[in-house]
Amino acid sequence: MLALRLLNVVAPAYFLCLSLVTFALQLFLFLPSMREDPAAAPLFPPALLHGALFLFLSANALGNYVLVIQNSPDDLGACQGTPARRAPCPPPSTHFCRVCARVTLRHDHHCFFTGNCIGGRNMRNFVLFCLYTSLACLYSMVAGVAYISAVLSVSFAHPLAFLTLLPTAISQFFAGAVLGSEMFVILMLYLWFAIGLACAGFCCHQLLLILRGQTRHQLRKGVAVRARPWRKNLQEVFGKRWLLGLLVPMFNVGSESSKQWDK
Repeated sequence: MLALRLLNVVAPAYFLCLSLVTFALQLFLFLPSMREDPAAAPLFPPALLHGALFLFLSANALGNYVLVIQNSPDDLGACQGTPARRAPCPPPSTHFCRVCARVTLRHDHHCFFTGNCIGGRNMRNFVLFCLYTSLACLYSMVAGVAYISAVLSVSFAHPLAFLTLLPTAISQFFAGAVLGSEMFVILMLYLWFAIGLACAGFCCHQLLLILRGQTRHQLRKGVAVRARPWRKNLQEVFGKRWLLGLLVPMFNVGSESSKQWDK
């Protein structure tokens, strides 16, 4: 339990440090490398477009990250205790989280990167957090590949060029042909790639469970759920203003979602 509580503190710090490093690389390395000749004077400079897109992705990722933490699932503390003093709880989706030390309704799982349980109140923001974190990481990887290609004159036309970049860069780094900053960017490329794929896979899995009207806790326990239309399941999680939520981080849970989930 001590290890889990320590992980619950280290994982959010790791995410925030990674975000700061990504911002610093974008601001001090990638954006300056995209500056063109002022005489060309394009209508939309590449650096401006890149900065605007990265800010949009990162703002949505961090905004939904904050909303996941602020909007914790409902705490049913009265459900714990002796059977004589215990209040009735809906068994299909109620779970006691050992890390948070509380009983949550519509429990899905505990996310160590947010240090919070994921349930009905913050599921929508969690899915969007995974989506935009994946897009921001993969986009940062693409920008980093362009930077390394320009600085080291490396061609990524071959499909295996990215896979062989790391061992080649390590050998050149110890030979003095690659600077420390360039080696750090190359290491970040693989980290962005891994996190981007992991978040994308997790987001797709969560969307599949939402379409089925099922939580991860129910899937792990083998609890059967009532079959309902997938559109209704989506609306219960994302609400009626789902399109606005894709563009701006916001907290929006329908008034009937928490009532209908456990029926």
